[in-house]
Formats: sequence, structure tokens, C-alpha cells
Amino acid sequence: MDLETRIDIAAGRRPADLVLKNGRIVNVVSCEIHEGDVAIAGDQIVGIGQYDGRETVDLAGGYVCPGFIDGHVHIESSMLSVPEFAKVVVAHGTTAVVTDPHEIANVMGAEGIRFMLSSSKYCPIHVYFMASSCVPASRFESAGGELSALDLEPLLSDRWVLGLAEMMNYPGVVNNDPECLDKLRLATGRPIDGHAPGLTGRDLCAYVAAGITTDHECTTADEAREKLRAGMMIMIREGSQARNLDALLPLVTPETLDRFMFVTDDKDVDDLLAEGQIDHMIRRSIASGLDPIHAIKLATLNAARHFGLGHLGAVAPGRMASLTILDDLEQCRVTRVYHAGRLVYAEGHTIDLDENVRRPQMLRSSINVHWLEPEHFAIPVPHDGVYKVNVIEVLEDRIDTRRIVESVRADGGQLHADPKRDLCKLAVIERHQASGNIGRGFVRGFGFSTGAIASSVSHDSHNLIVAGTNDHDMYVAAVHIVKIRGGFCVVKNGKVLADVPLTIAGLMSTETAETLSRQLRALHEAAEALDGRLRRPFMALSFLSLSVIGEIKLTDQGLIDVERFEMIDLTAPEQLGPA
Repeated sequence: MDLETRIDIAAGRRPADLVLKNGRIVNVVSCEIHEGDVAIAGDQIVGIGQYDGRETVDLAGGYVCPGFIDGHVHIESSMLSVPEFAKVVVAHGTTAVVTDPHEIANVMGAEGIRFMLSSSKYCPIHVYFMASSCVPASRFESAGGELSALDLEPLLSDRWVLGLAEMMNYPGVVNNDPECLDKLRLATGRPIDGHAPGLTGRDLCAYVAAGITTDHECTTADEAREKLRAGMMIMIREGSQARNLDALLPLVTPETLDRFMFVTDDKDVDDLLAEGQIDHMIRRSIASGLDPIHAIKLATLNAARHFGLGHLGAVAPGRMASLTILDDLEQCRVTRVYHAGRLVYAEGHTIDLDENVRRPQMLRSSINVHWLEPEHFAIPVPHDGVYKVNVIEVLEDRIDTRRIVESVRADGGQLHADPKRDLCKLAVIERHQASGNIGRGFVRGFGFSTGAIASSVSHDSHNLIVAGTNDHDMYVAAVHIVKIRGGFCVVKNGKVLADVPLTIAGLMSTETAETLSRQLRALHEAAEALDGRLRRPFMALSFLSLSVIGEIKLTDQGLIDVERFEMIDLTAPEQLGPA
């Protein structure tokens, strides 16, 4: 639509394409609620007031909000394809997300990011990207891709790529690592997301001085307050595993309102279907006492301003007509959603107008594992006896871990799992280049009395990870993941009890959200048959190889002391003793 026509419609000289009548506008710019028609021409809002249109919709007193924006999300963590993810979140009022595709980038490199960009076309939401800055997450992980500044430069020329994604290597930034600085220089003048749990004092100042503008890893009000004082935009996160809303919400005041936004980071399909997405955070915030208009602002305008999305984030002339209609403000109950002037959700159903236009995107297989045998899961030692062993302790609903030392008896020249003491064996198998790398260790906290579980989702390099009570079941589980081209499985007595194929890079399903959710329920029921005690054992398993968070982790290269950022032995030589 040409400019003159838009002006004529806004001035009332021509009818609008669509007019939303009898609605109450949640104005996040003036922080008030007022009445008025919303006139839409093409994909834009052109007027607020009294208008006539070729089509009118009576909202019967509903609240007209800007479409919600998730300021930081890893779509891969939902385990849904991009189009299916979009269908799910638009039903909860989200019309735009800013995603960091570093999960698939760790598997497929720049090819994976291009796949995500292509998959996001013709979706009922806007999918914006940040160029993944830390692939691999550390030198202790063998990833399937590696992104240097030279690799990121062409990505930043894409109009859907807004800036540089979370800079997890904060020690590298603070200590002037040349590779980190090259990436930061490349993104000068663009948004640069942070990822600096616990960073404080002068190190925090150095990190912010490097041009990093946000942080989503604050877990306490004190941490967020210091980063707020340093000028950072604070992303309040409420995902599946990390939930920080309750801790950080007290910092949101009329004076600080512009410095916060809502994000989900990592949220799986079950939680998306059960709780919702950004709408869930709005409900929770209002129930905790936050002004409803302020809650909507944190979910819309603040993210739009920060990321330079001036066409989104408000109900005002000149903004894109991406709107969420609520029939109950405090309950944030979504009844209709418009995206770029088109109705994309109503009466409980997503309307995918471009389903016939979208072409299926192809991606090569990502499971490349060296030939496996049961003996590859053995942990040999020089002689039988009792060994002091460094053990990873899983913490419920947390992605960090605790380092403990346990006595483990060796028999037949091998260390064995001890289910009675909740000691499982853990193996991480390199699955990108078939190198044959296997890291082996022990983990406490799953509670399994028998069997094994395996996954191709293991942050951030996503190598094949297996936890179990015996080598044979671990072997069967690992081989099954290879056969199904990635995913999850549960094995007991050599038999696969349940599996969930994730054939898109070993991370995402080609199924609908409802089908995937049913598969996951069956998977968790099968895990319960192993007498596991964790609410979400596969979520816990997926973070046991993330070498940048926690006290101790295991990668395909071996056991990592995360706090000292160095590799350590499974056993300490001075602690060995014969039987």
C-alpha cells in the first residue's frame, strides 16, 4: 500500500481495510487504558479513534494489546520445528520472538542457522535472530560446528538477524580473548546479548564496557540490581528449568520499568502447552502485584525498543498490526491474535494462511557416531579395590551441578555402577565427526535401580549422552539413538521401553506439538519404570555436559572442573587402594 493511501485512510478520507471496534486499548506508551477504534490498512495500524472500514470486528470490550515479544528464546529447546513452535506460541498471544539458534549451530554450524532462517518464513509470527557467538561453548566440548567472526559476518547482513547472541565466554571477554573481541567488534552498534551468571565488580564493568547490553542469567535481586546499575537491560527469565521471575520482579518499579523485559530462554513443548509462554509470565506478574499495564509493557514495548523493532511493541499509528486481544486482562486470556494485519488465531484455533506456500526445509543427518560395542562403556582401572571417584551430583530443577567424592569398588579391572547408592555410570559420545571420543564418569541423583536412558540433546555441543546402571543397557540405548537419527530413549533389560525421535539435528521433532507431548509423556512413564526420582530426568541429563555452568560436568573429552575451567581425572592417583 502506498504512502498516500495510508495517509488518506488515517485521515478518514478512505475506509480502512479492517476496523476493530469496541475495544479497550492497552497503551504501553502512555501507560493507560482507553477506548477507541483501531483502523488497519494492509499490515499497519493507521489510526486510533473513530473509523469506518470494509470489514469491522466488534471486540465487545476486549483489551487490545500489542503482540507479545519473547526477547530471548532457543526454539530448539521446545523440541518443535519452527513452524510448529510458531503455531503454539501465537495461540498465547506471541507475535514475535528473538531467537538464538546456538543449539542447532553447535550441531550443524552456519548451515543449521540458515535452516532455521528458512524454516521461519511464512510463519504466523515474526522470528528474529541473533548470531550465535559461542559455538562451541568451550574448548572442552567437541561440537559439530564452529563459528568464527568470519562465519558470523555474512549472517549479520541478513535483515532478520538483529545482533550478536549471548556471549557466554565472559572470562574471554574480561581477559581480552582475541576471538571474543573480533566478534564484539563485528557487532558494534548492534544489540549484543550477555550471559554472565554471578559476574560482579570490575569484571562486570569490563564485560559491559565491551558493548554487551543484556543479561538473562540473574538469579537473585542483588545480582540483577548490580547489573541494572551497570546499565544492562535485565531479561527476566521463566523457562522450564531456570525460573527467576519471583526473585527479580520486586526490582520492577515505575522508575526501573523501562529496563526489564520478559524472556523464556529454554521452554519445552509440555510447559508451552500446559502454561503458555509470555502470557504465563504476564499472569504470574499481575498475580504478584505488578500493574497489568506495566506487565504488558515488559512483554512488548521494552523488547521492541531494545532490539530496534520500532514497527512493533505498541498499539499506535504507524506500527505493524500485530495485536493480541484479551477478554480478561489480569488472567491474560487470549481470544484473538492478528499478525501483520491478518487474523492468525481465533476461537481456540491457529489460522495458518501460508501453509500451502511454505516449502519443507531439508537438513542432512546429524548423527555420525563411531562404531559402538558394549565394552566402550567400561571404565578400566589398574587393579581391583576401592577408588575415590569424582562424581557429578544432579540438582533437581537446576542446570548446575555439585562435585562430590565417593568410594567406588572395582571388580574385574573395571569400576561399576552402584544403583543401591544411587551411583549411575555416565557416558558422552561424540556424534558429529565419528571421532570415537567417549567421556566416562559417574552421576548421582537419578535414583535408577535398573536400566539406562540416552539422549542426543546435551547442551551445548549436543553429543550423545547416556546414563545407566549397567553397560549393556547403556550400549543398547546409545545404539537406538543412532538408529532413530537422534532423540530420547529408555532401556530396561536390553529392551527399548519408549523413544522420541528428534530427526531435525537430533534436537527437534517433525511431529505436531500434541503428538510430541504424548510421546514425551510415554517416555517419562517409561523412565519411572527405572525407579527414577527426578521430575524431568531427560532435562537434567541434557545439562550434564554443559561445560560452562556448575561445579563439574562431563564432555566427550572427559571430566571438567568448571570452576577452575580445566580437565580433571575421574580418580585421583593418591586415593587409589588395592582390595
